Amino acid sequence: MEETKMVYMKVACRAASVLILVLLTTLGISLPAGAAPATKDEALKILKAMSDYVAGQKTIAATFDADIEVITPEVEKIQFNNSGKMLLVRPDKFRATRVGGYADVELIADGQTVTVHGKNINSYAQIKAPGTTDQMFDKLRGDLGMQMPGTDLLLSNVFDVLTKDVIDAKYIGAGVIGGVECEHLAFRNEDTDWQLWVQTGPQPIPRKLVITTKTVAGAPQYTLVIRDWQTDQPPAPDAFVFKAPDGAKQVNVEELSDIDELPAGTAIKGDK
Repeated sequence: MEETKMVYMKVACRAASVLILVLLTTLGISLPAGAAPATKDEALKILKAMSDYVAGQKTIAATFDADIEVITPEVEKIQFNNSGKMLLVRPDKFRATRVGGYADVELIADGQTVTVHGKNINSYAQIKAPGTTDQMFDKLRGDLGMQMPGTDLLLSNVFDVLTKDVIDAKYIGAGVIGGVECEHLAFRNEDTDWQLWVQTGPQPIPRKLVITTKTVAGAPQYTLVIRDWQTDQPPAPDAFVFKAPDGAKQVNVEELSDIDELPAGTAIKGDK
């Protein structure tokens, strides 16, 4: 009887130790120094493998879901959602669509011209943007102020761009996104924290990206979930040809309105 009691107590203590470890991990409480191996190198290693894989793909097609949070003047957090698909053909062609509750937008870059088409307003604008897709993304963000956080994952030098201002990196552990087993990474910059889930195995596909803004009260987040990733589908001959719909009006790019993820006139604190 005493031996049975002792065995029971040992099992219970062991179970309690496991439970405490799980709780510490869940709550983000650090274990004493030396209790776990350093994870920064592992995180950077996985990020580099993902970067090399993505940069090495000539053609990438995928669908995505994206969420953006805003903080109202009343300090209420509101989330807006949209979905879309994209097609990239290196070195200079890109097409993407984004549909949300407030806009239906298409962007087409053929290596010389970028067309932004607001389907919901039947208007479009075109700008000259010769060069690679990297250069095109820089122009849209720098010259036109377009917010395109997910396109960082498609750059040819993605590792250098993502790690440029990183002050800390962590390998969190395993995760599952859309039924796909992934490696969960976390990084810190001065103004943002960001997390990345990378598919395990020989194809380290980026499956989820979360960016947290630390300079705005309430820490709003941008979330991108990537689905249906394909690298072996040849594009259609007219994939990067824009055909203006009947009655569509061509305007200057600054005149395009109601093409954002947010409803017109939304009052928010901070930039998205």
